[in-house]
Amino acid sequence: MTVQTTRTTPRRIGVNLLWLVPGVVGGSEEYTTRLLRGLAEDPPPDLHLTLFALRSFAEAHPDLVAQYSTVTTRLDGHRKAERVATEATWLAREAGRRNIELLHHAGGVIPPGPAIGRIPAALTIHDLQPLAMPENFSSVKRRWLTTMLPRSAKRAAMVFTPSDPASASVVERLGVPEDHVRTVPHGIEPPRPVPADEVAAVRQRYRLGEQVILYPAITYPHKDHVTLVEAFGRLARSRPDLTLVLPGGAGPSEADVSAAIRASGAGEQVRRTGRIPWTDLAALYACATVVAVPSRFEGFGAPALESMAAGVPVVVADATALPWVVGDAGLKFRPGDVGQLVGELARVLDQPAVHDTLAAAGRVRAERFTWDRAAGDLAAGYRAAAAVGETGRA
Repeated sequence: MTVQTTRTTPRRIGVNLLWLVPGVVGGSEEYTTRLLRGLAEDPPPDLHLTLFALRSFAEAHPDLVAQYSTVTTRLDGHRKAERVATEATWLAREAGRRNIELLHHAGGVIPPGPAIGRIPAALTIHDLQPLAMPENFSSVKRRWLTTMLPRSAKRAAMVFTPSDPASASVVERLGVPEDHVRTVPHGIEPPRPVPADEVAAVRQRYRLGEQVILYPAITYPHKDHVTLVEAFGRLARSRPDLTLVLPGGAGPSEADVSAAIRASGAGEQVRRTGRIPWTDLAALYACATVVAVPSRFEGFGAPALESMAAGVPVVVADATALPWVVGDAGLKFRPGDVGQLVGELARVLDQPAVHDTLAAAGRVRAERFTWDRAAGDLAAGYRAAAAVGETGRA
């Protein structure tokens, strides 16, 4: 006779955040920290989370440290070799001391090493751009990721991604069974109305025209600012009150973007703000007539969701996860097709009915993406990963 027992103690889940250098890793920091906050707002009684993080993470996110058991290291995280060695030794040791039953590596790879390899693992893969567009990465990073991504996905009991297209790519490209991949999407808070005086101040500070095209993104190659700048150059010829605003830090394509702005003939109508506070970005969304997201590769595409939540029409490249995020609430164009992008942007700029219809549809679409839902998906993923068994998949 088989005797079944009911578990009475929470599962001990560890979250490896040693990769998360605050202010450096971009949107994955916002995604990961908001997921953890969402989970903390209604903590599942059957799960107990412990965070393993850099000291700088604890300083940047004290609310999470207050809500979760947290173990920190003095490592600054900027030197990858040192960080990987710490994951293989310090992390394995500290997780073992706390009897962690499942260790969630939220940064894209499971670190190598026999000690860390003995702990059952879940893995977040934000996207597979290193495999699809290896030319966008340095030779060292390319070799590391093309080796470690497939190996990590095979090793994990469960793989999480931020969108259904990203999940499908993990199944198709890495050969992971569908039942070992789960989508844990981004969420968004209902935006607070931006006071009129703040909107006016930002409009004056950045010298904005009557109509504004906004694209917040670091100048990485896959973000394809150049296609947008070329399209804007054509639109600006007959629209002197049109402004293109490009918030975000400088990336590897900075020189190409600057050259495209100079060649556009409309450089005086382009605003480069660099990195700006979220309060300024929220006001820019309030000023925007349309948000353009020409990126050729996204695991999710947070600016598209942010624009819909703010009630701003969005035009996105018909690539990877972006069509999945916007559904029928946004306009789409072929990646890199300047002429088609010009046409879709002009529809929003010149036709108030199109603008207003898209703005209303976007708000409705954005309501589907909540952090409560995402946190629930993550908790369910932890339970499923733990159920796979300590040996994972052979």
